[in-house]
Amino acid sequence: MLLVLCVDLDDDLGRKTGLETPVVGREAVEDAAVALATADPEDSDVNVLFEGCHLYDSLTEEEVEVAAVTGVDGSDVAANRAVGDELDRVLAGLATSEDVTALVVTDGAQDESVVPVIRSRVPIDGVRRVVVRQAQDLESMYYTIKQVLDDPETRGTILVPLGILLLIYPLTILAETLGFPGPVFGITSALLGLYILARGFGLEETLDGVVSRARSALFTGRVTLITYVAAAALVTIGAASGLQTLEKLQATRAATPGIVVSIAAVAAGSVQWIAAAGITSSLGRVTDEYLSGTFEWRYLNAPFYVLAIAAVVHGLSAFFLGQVELGYLALMLTGGTLLGLASTLSFAVVESRWGREPEAA
Repeated sequence: MLLVLCVDLDDDLGRKTGLETPVVGREAVEDAAVALATADPEDSDVNVLFEGCHLYDSLTEEEVEVAAVTGVDGSDVAANRAVGDELDRVLAGLATSEDVTALVVTDGAQDESVVPVIRSRVPIDGVRRVVVRQAQDLESMYYTIKQVLDDPETRGTILVPLGILLLIYPLTILAETLGFPGPVFGITSALLGLYILARGFGLEETLDGVVSRARSALFTGRVTLITYVAAAALVTIGAASGLQTLEKLQATRAATPGIVVSIAAVAAGSVQWIAAAGITSSLGRVTDEYLSGTFEWRYLNAPFYVLAIAAVVHGLSAFFLGQVELGYLALMLTGGTLLGLASTLSFAVVESRWGREPEAA
């Protein structure tokens, strides 16, 4: 059972309303909050009691009870002892055979001084500090700022760009010391620009999803995690190979190649590596689908589609580079198309005969 424990260390509830404490139960705590709000609308303990009711209503997935305990006005030691005694009474009155943990609700750091007393009697799952946003005093302003910065979304929105901006000056000094000051402003502005674009397009949720899927794949032993890493490495090699092919072409020609020829050179140098990356990743996906019991025959189309596309790209790039005749281009285009069609029809027939369970009569 989770006990939502509202703490009023200086006994504002008892002194201002005359109610006996501890107060146990959702309706009793709400009535106590209304009574305290009627007696003193500016008392921050009102929000503590209502927050306790709110938490009770929101925690529907487990057994929950809410209670309010008070100390005494004056000595902190006496107040802590009074809270401990009232908590003992609350725990003794709970009708449950399960282990009890507490979620402590307070209105500031002073009331949180009683946390060790509570922890000595019941495990604490967390401490919720209620801050009134309309409060004008310095302490409430401090805790409001702290609560805002504790929020991951707000923290990322404010602190990350500010941190990047503050790093520009020390990075500039470091770069000047090392003798290359030029790239510093470009790198820092690029980081800030990428961050702002990610926030603007809402890409942080996409990135979080990618990280979550990667973590899940790592701990569940998915083959795709290895094949995707290998595919990324092959794509990188392919890009480097394509650029080398373009550089060699530029070195052998007096005039600068046109845009079409340049693209063809890059494609010709990288197509085999990128095709290998596509086949590797698709085979990893097929393996995982088979191991998870969700395999379908049409998934095997992917490697053949990759080969068909690679054949077409290779034929086009070689033709534009002047390495092959028109007949070779026609052969690659026809072969790639026929390979894709044959793959689709073959696996469709196989799946229609052996891939589906017979329907019940």
